[in-house]
This record gives sequence, C-alpha cells and structure tokens, in this order.
Amino acid sequence: MNRIHIPARRSLLAAALAAGLGAPAFAADFTMRISHQFPPTHHTALNLAQFEKDVEAATNGRVDVQIFGAAQLFKPNQNHPAVASGKVEAAAILNFQWGGTIPEMSVTIIPYLMTSVAKQKAFMGSDAAKLLDAKMAERGVKNIAWIVDTNDGIFTSAKKPLVAPADFQGLKIRGLNKLFDAGLSAMGAQPSAMPGSEVYQALQTGVLDAGFTGVKAANSRKFYEVQKYGVASNIILAFDNLVVNPKWWDGLPADVRGEIQKAADKAVQRSIRQEDGVPPEDVKVLNEKGMEAIALTKAQEKAMADAMQPAVKKAFLAETGADGEKLLQLVDKL
Repeated sequence: MNRIHIPARRSLLAAALAAGLGAPAFAADFTMRISHQFPPTHHTALNLAQFEKDVEAATNGRVDVQIFGAAQLFKPNQNHPAVASGKVEAAAILNFQWGGTIPEMSVTIIPYLMTSVAKQKAFMGSDAAKLLDAKMAERGVKNIAWIVDTNDGIFTSAKKPLVAPADFQGLKIRGLNKLFDAGLSAMGAQPSAMPGSEVYQALQTGVLDAGFTGVKAANSRKFYEVQKYGVASNIILAFDNLVVNPKWWDGLPADVRGEIQKAADKAVQRSIRQEDGVPPEDVKVLNEKGMEAIALTKAQEKAMADAMQPAVKKAFLAETGADGEKLLQLVDKL
C-alpha cells in the first residue's frame, strides 16, 4: 500500500512510527516500511513502487509494503541506524553513502572501473558482492538487493561544459564522498559532498558552481532549471542497497521471506541496462528541457579516467587496507 506523503510532515510521521501507528488499515500479517531519499519520479523510486506491487501480489496481501520516499522519515545518513535499530524494517541506501563506516562500498565509484553492463551482471552474487554484503551485516543490516542506481554521471555547470580535466580548476562542485572527491581534487576542483536532495538548492544559491549526479537524476531533480550545461559519461556505478532489519527478516515465515527476495531480485534485473554507453534518450530529455547536454567521446572519457582514477584508487587503498586490495582484485576478475 504505497504512501504518498508531504515532506513537511516528517516529524509527524516519525512520531507515528515511534508510537507504533504505522499499522495498515487492513489485516496484513506483516508490515515492511521502506525509507529512501529519492523523489517520486526517480527511477529507483519507481522501481521500488513496482517491488511493492510484486510483494503484495505474491503474498496475497500478507505483507503490506509502505514506502516513505523523499527523505520523509529519515535523512539519508539516518537510514542505516534506523534499520539496524528496528525503527523501520527496510531502507534503500546509496552504496557510496556508507562513507567512512564501510569505505569498501565506494569501490563501485572509482571512476570508469565498473561501469560496463557485463561488469554489473557479473557482480551480482559474486565474491566481491558477498564481501560487501558481509560488511553491511557487521553493521547490523542485511542487504537483499543491489539495485543499480546508475552507471553514468553528468557534470553540470552554469558557465561552460566540463569536458576536460582542466575545466574543473577552481570549481566548487558537488562531491560524493571523501574517496571519489579525491579524483575531483586531482583535477583542481573544490568538492563538497552532499546528498542529491540538497544539490538543487546549492546550485540555485551559488553555494556550488557545478553539480554531479546520474543522468536520469539530473532530470528528476530538475537540474536543467539551474544549470545550463551538462556533460555525461559512464563514470561511476552506483547502487541502491535494499537493506532490512535482520531480526525482522529472520522472523518472517520462509515462504514470505522467499517472495520478498524474489521481488527484490526482479527489481535488480529491472535496474540493469542492456547496453553500454549513456542512453541517448536520457541526454535528449535534458536538451528538450533547456540544458545543453552532451556525452563524452571515448577519448575524452580516457582523459578523465587518467586524471581521476589514480587519485581515487590511492585514497581507496589508504582507507580500506587489505580488504580493499582484495576487493579490487575480485573486481578485476569480473
């Protein structure tokens, strides 16, 4: 039963959760509340809406899936502790937002390392994925899905297209986390990591000169209203991990747990693109809405990779040590 709420009611919703008032109006046996940060038109939000339908249909209404998007219940950095503590049953968390808590999760956003469709498919169920699943389990949550958020990114700017490393010199730009931002700093930019939900206002007010997000997200978050130029490429692989509270999960009947897992697996399959490259239709949409958007050529991508990847890998290994080195070896084998 999908919930559409107004973000201003976050405190009221949180109070309802604390008071146990989130129960469905019908006699479902189990409730699965999912918190996430994405706006309603975001592709992951739409994917989770289909997941909700799949679960409720497959369980004949025994499970009531309640989705609270757009950071209504919890801010992005609050989702992990909320699930681990049992305040909510589940959340969708961008993998790179684990930051210093699980720095190994940032392996997928090393520029131009894992963005091919073949790598994405090989990653699912791989030893690399299992290593990261275990890291999340150590932090009190169980991961049931690696939903692809994007395997591309777009640098946006108000003054000129950012097509070469030299174009980033001195720019105040949206970063992702300390590791990815090492690559931006290597090009002379001044990155500031922040959730996607905060970037529009930062661009609008001049706190940032330039933005960075997935190409589809640049549309759903309306970057075209505040940024003139966009330069897209297959730069990172970002996942939205669907994590659940282990105690809640283990308390479900095996058949119910199985149907939820099947629905999660379907969500993963829907998220994987069929072809490499930035989808031309996604770039076209941005152009139709007033942004001058282009995709980098292979040669331009290589120049960006040469400028960013060494610095990010160095920062990654410094932060992760032996586990990070092992993870890079596993990724290289995919």
